[in-house]
Amino acid sequence: MKIEKKTVASAHGDITLYTLTNVYGSKVTLSSLGAGVVSVEVPDAEGKLENVALGYADPADYMADGPCAGKVPGRYANRIAKGRLRVDGKDYQLAINNGPNALHGGPTGFQNRIWNSRIEGDTVIFYRTSPAGEENYPGTLEVEAAYTWSDADTLTLELTAQTDAPTVVNLTNHSYWNLEGQNAGSVLDHKLYLAASRYLPTDDTLIPTGEMAPVEGTPMDFTESKQIGRDIKEPFAALEYGKGYDNCWVVDDFCRGALKTVAVLEAPHSGRVLEVATTQPAVQVYTGNWLAGSPKNPEGRSYNDYDGVAIECQGMPDAPNHTDFPSQQLYPGELYSETIEFKFSTK
Repeated sequence: MKIEKKTVASAHGDITLYTLTNVYGSKVTLSSLGAGVVSVEVPDAEGKLENVALGYADPADYMADGPCAGKVPGRYANRIAKGRLRVDGKDYQLAINNGPNALHGGPTGFQNRIWNSRIEGDTVIFYRTSPAGEENYPGTLEVEAAYTWSDADTLTLELTAQTDAPTVVNLTNHSYWNLEGQNAGSVLDHKLYLAASRYLPTDDTLIPTGEMAPVEGTPMDFTESKQIGRDIKEPFAALEYGKGYDNCWVVDDFCRGALKTVAVLEAPHSGRVLEVATTQPAVQVYTGNWLAGSPKNPEGRSYNDYDGVAIECQGMPDAPNHTDFPSQQLYPGELYSETIEFKFSTK
């Protein structure tokens, strides 16, 4: 594996970029800003390499971007109702930054910070210390995001964290995928399969009600592969709340620590396929419903709504306030350890 490193000066501080190139020429570029994925260049069915991850021309534009493109949000990805958090019998009030709720750890979160980084073998590791009280979360958290790129075009992300006091943790990757190429336009003609027969209904602010509802007979059913856009305009509350899919599905047969394929995305023209596997209990699918107005991409234009789809493997939104959801609490002496794999191929 060839790993190239370069530093880009910005108003936010120096940003470190790493490009990992495998023996076949497929490559991934990573950024220390938000421990993010900048690009993933993989072949189509005819062998043509193209970037399939939505990104920006300027590495500094990832700071405080609305879409959170490619980055690792935290300390708690997704939403917490009204920013209210109870940990080990103590109440905490988080910043409100998404309607009436807290989103992705707060206004800054992990995604809008420049992480430290190092190379270990074929792996790039981003790491940082989140001090107690950062974004008003309890406990000092030591966190790492380790990316490995393989000769089989598989990008593996290992997320780990340890704390010195009881806290909550929910980490994911927020890349947007367009398997026709990042400048190809709408992704709604891609086909998607999800290994999930239940989803989490929400209120109109996208906070789960606590129910795990069956997808059968609803536009939320991806248990057989279908076009993302087939049902996206259906008069269904979950779709109307977010102007498209911005919903969390419950992984079938979840077993903590076991890696399971939870999603398969297929492009209709390029022949590219993305299989997503994870050890996590849920997957949030967001169809880029509010991408318009994003920073400019390498071709010089802002993305339009629905130009990419995020497949965010994670713990469940608002889990600290739902005892029936898998716990996202972390205690001293424990290791938070979750894996996400993005496997690219062609058909």
